[in-house]
Amino acid sequence: MKRFLIVMGMCLLFVGNAAAQTAARDAPATKEEVEKYLQVVHSKETMAKMVDAMSKPMHQMIHDQYVKDKDKLPADFEARMNKMMDETFKSFPWDEMLEAVVPVYQKHLTKGDVDALVVFYSSPTGQKLLQEMPAIMTEAMQTIMPLIQKSMEGLRARVEEETAQMLKETPNKPSQNPPAVHN
Repeated sequence: MKRFLIVMGMCLLFVGNAAAQTAARDAPATKEEVEKYLQVVHSKETMAKMVDAMSKPMHQMIHDQYVKDKDKLPADFEARMNKMMDETFKSFPWDEMLEAVVPVYQKHLTKGDVDALVVFYSSPTGQKLLQEMPAIMTEAMQTIMPLIQKSMEGLRARVEEETAQMLKETPNKPSQNPPAVHN
């Protein structure tokens, strides 16, 4: 009987310890844990690289706009627009933005989630992913941008066609419903 009680006690201790560990892993991540994760993923450096990656296609878009409408635009349009865009990106409150996302991570991730992410991103594979992510995103954006533009052009054409059709079908009389005002 004594052995039975000792074994039962040990089992209860083991189960209780496992339950406590599970509860700790399932607890919401603390601000400090999320901040540690953001440090491990080099969030500030990653944001700077992402801005660089985003600015290249934006510069290209400005260039394309200039080439398309250069007879209507001033000669320094491209330089002025690129300068404005670059200054805008530089003036973003990056530190405040990082602080603002901490509660979002806390809302969606547990302590166990954040711990696992820290372990992964501290690994060589995680570090490689972080290093390659800006190039991956740049190439992905370059790949999908024509698809997005094609879809948007198709949508624009369809809206124009539908609008023209509705105008043909609607008799010329004052509308019973005033037009919606969009802000």
